[in-house]
Amino acid sequence: MNFFYPIQVLADWLVYTLFKLTPNSLVGGSINFFIYDVIKIFLLLAVIIFIVSIIRSYLPPEKIRTILARKNQYTSNVIASLLGIITPFCSCSAIPLFLGFIQAGVPLGTTFSFLVASPMINEVALILLLGLFGWKIALIYIISGLVIAVLSGTIIGKLKVENLVEPFVFQSIANGNMEMPKMSTKERLTYAKNYTLDILKKVWPYILIGIGIGAWIHGYVPTDFLAKYAGSGKWYGVPLAVVIGIPLYSNAAGVIPLVSALTEKGVSMGTTLAFMMSVTALSLPEFMILKKVMKLKLIFLFAGIVGIGIMFTGYLFNFILK
Repeated sequence: MNFFYPIQVLADWLVYTLFKLTPNSLVGGSINFFIYDVIKIFLLLAVIIFIVSIIRSYLPPEKIRTILARKNQYTSNVIASLLGIITPFCSCSAIPLFLGFIQAGVPLGTTFSFLVASPMINEVALILLLGLFGWKIALIYIISGLVIAVLSGTIIGKLKVENLVEPFVFQSIANGNMEMPKMSTKERLTYAKNYTLDILKKVWPYILIGIGIGAWIHGYVPTDFLAKYAGSGKWYGVPLAVVIGIPLYSNAAGVIPLVSALTEKGVSMGTTLAFMMSVTALSLPEFMILKKVMKLKLIFLFAGIVGIGIMFTGYLFNFILK
């Protein structure tokens, strides 16, 4: 059962019945995508922030620090990446996760390992890849995503770029390092509601802009373009696929059908996997959201490191899977 099916029904009714746009047209598809994703993402964002806030009211930050912050740097990056794999967060949850990790005293590099792994790798995508392409491709997908997440977080941690994070994030660490006072159930719900509303007020313009750009491009999904210019044997296919994937918003499970279509049209597997990873790990909406908590230079650094890792993976798989 698709939990978001009622939202899709509402979007279809608004676009094709109320607005009387033609189904499957470029304009209709783009507007439908925009309406559907705006409702879905704001719903997800509100629910995720609310749940994280409730958990934070029960879970002292010291426990998180014990798991991640006090371990060896490399070990903490691996654990954070593994947690990201089994935690089904999408890129729209970037801010509450980022704030939660930093305020709990988790190092910046470890936090980025989680931010990369969580949207890039999930069990639904693994099952779909296993069914469409077999266990070899599914295993490569998991291992490569894990390696990219661990290395990206390790590099960012080594660079010591805490000065590129907005000051208000670290100003609240003092509060994050204190144990949450005892609360009643009503007080926890009130705290979670206020925290959720505060975050939504800060990020809603970035979300709308990011989804709007993604929806415009979504109506012109470049399947034929990619197949023509990123087919097997094209040396520039992998970086081209990565660049095209950045503005498109989707999770790994949502982009896999497009990956299947691309492989059927002659695009090599490494190129299609690079495209999928780019869509999920280098999401433009996520960058728009993260702009609120970090400086542009850090976003470019983050995107550059992850992008290089994805391109290397794409070339490697094209070589292995010839």
